[in-house]
Amino acid sequence: MQRPLSQTLGTISKCRYGHDIPQYIIENGLRKVKPYFFQHQVYAKERWIKRTLLDVFATEFQFRDKMYYHNAIQSGHITVNGSQVEPNYIVQHHDLIIHHIHRHEPAVTAKPIVIIDHQDDFLVIDKPGGIPAHPGGRYRYNSVTQLLQRQLNVSRLFPANRLDLPTSGLMFIGLNVDGARRLWADTAGRRVQKEYLCRVVGKFPDRIVCTAPIQRISFRLSLHYVQHGGKPSETQFERISYDGTTSLVRCRPLTGRTHQIRVHLRYLGYPIANDPLYGLNKPWSHLLQAGQPLDKTHAADVVQTIAAHSHYPDFDPSHMNACRDCGLVKTPDPSSNLLSIWLHAWRYASKDQSWQYETPDIPTWAYH
Repeated sequence: MQRPLSQTLGTISKCRYGHDIPQYIIENGLRKVKPYFFQHQVYAKERWIKRTLLDVFATEFQFRDKMYYHNAIQSGHITVNGSQVEPNYIVQHHDLIIHHIHRHEPAVTAKPIVIIDHQDDFLVIDKPGGIPAHPGGRYRYNSVTQLLQRQLNVSRLFPANRLDLPTSGLMFIGLNVDGARRLWADTAGRRVQKEYLCRVVGKFPDRIVCTAPIQRISFRLSLHYVQHGGKPSETQFERISYDGTTSLVRCRPLTGRTHQIRVHLRYLGYPIANDPLYGLNKPWSHLLQAGQPLDKTHAADVVQTIAAHSHYPDFDPSHMNACRDCGLVKTPDPSSNLLSIWLHAWRYASKDQSWQYETPDIPTWAYH
């Protein structure tokens, strides 16, 4: 793999999807998408079966309130198998649920996506923290793959590794199916050495290996933690420096569990210093004790506490603008520096030394 000069993804160029070009606004370090009408289609998931349609929407998609979903079902903006139903409709296997929605995507960072390498069938990029790797949940156009698709004028991209929204660093993206398969083969399992950098609270040990098993605690909250019976997980850690308050740490994950580095650091008692989910000084921090796996009771307490603090309690909706098209109360934009955490995918290399990539720069928080 050769490494050409780095390129930078800037403004969105016109692509061949003439009717499907989003309108972006760059403001205060954020990239925003002008709200648009969208038809979301999904087949009933296993966990939705035998629940009412209203309950599914009210619990699974909490960015709108229950009254909105009740009205949307009754007005036919939410349908099942092409037909209007009542809010108490019981979801069945194979139901096709369609939601006609005025979509408000959250703002993401406006920092550029740096293209490190552009080969015939794959890309290597430096993803900024504060933007999702691919569409999902409330995000569609405000995602790495969608931005790159429009920049490169291609219909589809295939991420081989997926960094969390707040994490920055190396991503490998196939330009076609063959390229994706090659990348998956090259980067799967323990055939590649991965190195991350992070900044954690406290004086981290010189070296330590964490093998605590990790289990998904809540799909909706994307919360994972150490539990007995979880998936085998292993991360090697090494302290690089200590500034009297925080430590710069090198991380080598040997398995690829979701949130693995963040969870292992929290479990060891040295969370990433600005992690909004696993960090300290949160209403649920006392429920995540160092060295203690979560049992089912404590896991439920954590989920309940996080869910109760996942909204905007300090803002009064009566003083906030509502969308004229759908009535959604517009929540304040986040500060651009709060979208990312101090975790960076720095270097990937094959164990046979046939290829290696690292990001051209490291984040400013890693310098001091």
